[in-house]
Amino acid sequence: MLRRVLTALAVFLLLPLNAHAWWNSDFTTRKKITLNTSATGVEIAADQVFVPVLVRLHTGNFGFADAKPDGADVRFVANDDKTALKYHIESFDGINELATIWVQVPKLAAKQSADYIWVYYGSDKATAGDDAKGTFDPAYATVLHLSEGTAPPKDATLNAVPVAGDAKPEKQGLIGGAYSFDGSSQLTVGPAPAFKAGGANGAALSAWVKPSAFGGNQVVIQWGGAQGLTLGLANGTPYAQAGSVTVNASAALGTGTWHHLALSVKDKLTLVVDGVDAGSSAASSPELAATATVGNNGVPAAGFKGVIDEVQFSSSARASDWFKLQAQGQDSETRLMTIGQDEQAEAAGSSYFAILLHSVTIDGWVVIGILMVMMVISWAVMFTKAQFVNRTRKGNEAFQARFAELRADALMSLDRNDVPAPGRDGKKGRGRSNADLMKHSSLYRLYHVAMRELKHRFDHLDAKGIPHTLSGPAIDAIRASLDAGTVRESQRLNSQMVLLTIAVSGGPFLGLLGTVVGVMITFAAIAAAGDVNVNAIAPGIAAALVATVAGLAVAIPALFGYNYLSIQVKNLSADMAVFNDELVTKLAETYSN
Repeated sequence: MLRRVLTALAVFLLLPLNAHAWWNSDFTTRKKITLNTSATGVEIAADQVFVPVLVRLHTGNFGFADAKPDGADVRFVANDDKTALKYHIESFDGINELATIWVQVPKLAAKQSADYIWVYYGSDKATAGDDAKGTFDPAYATVLHLSEGTAPPKDATLNAVPVAGDAKPEKQGLIGGAYSFDGSSQLTVGPAPAFKAGGANGAALSAWVKPSAFGGNQVVIQWGGAQGLTLGLANGTPYAQAGSVTVNASAALGTGTWHHLALSVKDKLTLVVDGVDAGSSAASSPELAATATVGNNGVPAAGFKGVIDEVQFSSSARASDWFKLQAQGQDSETRLMTIGQDEQAEAAGSSYFAILLHSVTIDGWVVIGILMVMMVISWAVMFTKAQFVNRTRKGNEAFQARFAELRADALMSLDRNDVPAPGRDGKKGRGRSNADLMKHSSLYRLYHVAMRELKHRFDHLDAKGIPHTLSGPAIDAIRASLDAGTVRESQRLNSQMVLLTIAVSGGPFLGLLGTVVGVMITFAAIAAAGDVNVNAIAPGIAAALVATVAGLAVAIPALFGYNYLSIQVKNLSADMAVFNDELVTKLAETYSN
């Protein structure tokens, strides 16, 4: 019976929960954004952290009708479906259904085709939550989207580096708007303390360019003057310069098409064109002044002609894979990401309980799993033990009714299988058989022990032709046999009760262990991410408390069941003690010499 109950409970508990993980029930819709860094996407050789990824939304991949016109209800969540990601809306046009949003992905693992993040939207309660200054890591000195539509452009980082100049804004750029340059126009970036860079940490530059004409040495970006860093085109061929060291690409660019140019310098100077290393040379980073120019360096005939978009300055060197993600991830034909289909929130999936379960960490699930095993065992013990105790009680009641009807000279008659069992009304033919009593009545089993001892003695007296009598020592011996039988019956009644005491005392402590470990992991993760806010702390703490709730859910029913069964066992034990005294007394009265 216990094995069948355990199996049934285990199957029930292992049934899939009707819960669909959902970060926040206020949001009605979400999409999965798959990030592919394998050979079929934008392959990178090494992991990159805190990467600002450009998400392009349009009519074909996003339900603008379900979002607010300004995108205030758009949120991005990591693949654990509980960590909110920092993001920055560069543009969101709900009327024309176009948007460009920068999302900081904590880590892009190398050569992964199934990594992903979530985009949530469709909440009437949501207010603007984008964080332009937090989207770009501290290594960024300045980020110019060049898409504000007004001059001059603004720095998107927390440094707020000033920008001035006479370049003209363009409505159509690679990423939203852009700025056009006629060979003499330029943008001046800085001065600002945060714009000083170079030296041991190195530096990096990048920009999208669409040349309209070539001629001579055209400067795209110059940081720190002629002896600083320069990214430009020599008769259409990209080049990078750090101090006196110059690296040239092997092929010229074409006009009228977008290209991504980048340089990075620390121990060596590297030129990257469209995400591919175009050349490198040993070089050290010069100490850079607090100003830079875009589109010109102030020298006649050294200006860039064309359109420039998304200019980024970094106060530390960047890996080639970083620029590869930029060049091939920001392009309109990117293979880096795939935006999936809409997923709608369901009533069960949007419940707080489902959110809590999804937030539980692996160590929490281990503790909860152990507690679930304890729950299955404790419930099985309570169920089977309650059945056993109730059958024993009913069997004892039936036996006592029959035992009370026995005459003094017929005490052994109930131990004969050929004696018909009386019914509930005292008549023969409708009651329990002797076999049923033997199976379910502890009193009958004690009675059988006494009758077995009595029969052995009477058989011995019959062999000698002596009348059936019992001496004082014989009666004591029978009492001793009854006491031994009582002990065995008590052990049978109390068997497996220790499992309930383990559940009562051990369940809360195991739950507390899971909670403490979960809280520790939550705070460790917050410390590592450096993001302390209620949204980051609350899910982890709440999920950690699930282990304590599970421990109490195991202990409380087990406590009630244990107390109920203990009282029933004590009553049955008292009945056995009373019956032993009654039976010995009758034997002494009937057969004592």
